[in-house]
Amino acid sequence: MLSDLYKKYKEIINYLIFGGLTTLVSIGTYAIFTKIFNIDYLVSNVLSWVIAVLFAFITNKLFVFESKSKDKKLISKEITNFFFFRIVSLVLEMVIMYVFVDLLAINDLITKIIAQIIVILANYIFSKVFVFKKSN
Repeated sequence: MLSDLYKKYKEIINYLIFGGLTTLVSIGTYAIFTKIFNIDYLVSNVLSWVIAVLFAFITNKLFVFESKSKDKKLISKEITNFFFFRIVSLVLEMVIMYVFVDLLAINDLITKIIAQIIVILANYIFSKVFVFKKSN
C-alpha cells in the first residue's frame, strides 16, 4: 500500500525530500557565512544560493524528474533553463530578505526560512513546467 502511494506520488515526494535537503544546504551555508564568517546577510544569501542551486540541479535531474538525457545540447538547455529560473527565484528571495530584514526588522534567519518556503514552491513549478519536461 505504501509502495503504491510512493509510486503514484514519487515525483512530489522526491521533490519534497530533495527540496528539503536543498533548503538545509541553503540555510546551513547561509548560517555559516553570516554567523561564523560574519559576511553581510545579502552576500551570504547569494553564496548559499550558488551552493544550493548546484546541489539542487544534480538531485532534481537525477532523482526528482529523472531526466535521463545524455545529449550535450539537451543537457546544456536543462542547465541554462534551470539556472535562469533559479535566478528568477533568487531575485524573489532577495526582495523578501531585504523587505523583511531591512524594512520590517525581522530576524534574518527567520526571514531566510520563510523565503525558502516560497522559493521551494516557485522552483518546483519552474522545474516541472520549463526545465525537466517529460518529453526530455
